[in-house]
Amino acid sequence: MVVAGVGQCSLDLCAVVGQYPQVDTKEEVLQWEEQGGGPVATALVTLARFRVATRFAGVVGDDEAGYKILQSLLMEHVDTTYLVERPDSMSQRAFVATERATGKRTIFWQRATGAELAPDDLDNDFFRGVKFLLLDGRMKEVSFAAARKAKELNIPVMLDAGSMRDGMLELAQLCDYVVGSEPFARELGWNGDGSAFAEVVRQLGWGTTTITVGERGSYTYHGFRSIHVPAYEVEVVDTNGAGDVFHGAYIAGILQGWDLETVLYFASGAAALKCTRVGGRAGIPDLMTLVRFLEHRGIKLT
Repeated sequence: MVVAGVGQCSLDLCAVVGQYPQVDTKEEVLQWEEQGGGPVATALVTLARFRVATRFAGVVGDDEAGYKILQSLLMEHVDTTYLVERPDSMSQRAFVATERATGKRTIFWQRATGAELAPDDLDNDFFRGVKFLLLDGRMKEVSFAAARKAKELNIPVMLDAGSMRDGMLELAQLCDYVVGSEPFARELGWNGDGSAFAEVVRQLGWGTTTITVGERGSYTYHGFRSIHVPAYEVEVVDTNGAGDVFHGAYIAGILQGWDLETVLYFASGAAALKCTRVGGRAGIPDLMTLVRFLEHRGIKLT
């Protein structure tokens, strides 16, 4: 059983500061961390921590950052056969500034300069043994091609809708699950009114749709059903990557065959534990740590 992903990978430089600085001022950094990042890549690392086989397709440059991105994935046993190195180009990089008091982060990022993946970069072997596909829609052409191929093969697809990009609404119609951020949902008119947004989702023709709203948890729309799952209270150090971890744990729960509400609590717990460490990946829990965390809060995984 393999979960495959197509999308972004990044090298993240994370800095914890006492408070976010005003323009034209200085602020001392309290902690530095360098970690692999990127929405799909981090979600696959989450699945790998749960002992799920994963396969990633993306682009890096032939620079030091690209080497470090590759090593960060290999170290987590993610299959990088389809991680393409573009010559004479730079990999995606990000600088993440996190406020110590709130754990909230601000991200400055630079996209990879190499050519995006093309549909031809994914051959039939990419889909061999795949039971689930995750997309972030960043590379439009290959995302649509992968989603259509998955449909042909009856592979469920999740879209990580972090922001509204060209083609995202149409791509979402090809996906069984849409997991979007609050800014993404607000562009569609979401204002926290569950019943009203459920109708928007039905009109768009989307499958199960979840909107993550940080410390307020998540709202999920499944047919005529609306589910609110609160966020768990933890000592928040850094929220960077919480959504990516949520997506990976969400997929893991689906593959276990759990009911949707249990899946959402599982994903919420994984995201909460991630927030207790600096960076997008350091806090990703292993399966037993997450199971114990949930059991102590009355959630039994069956």
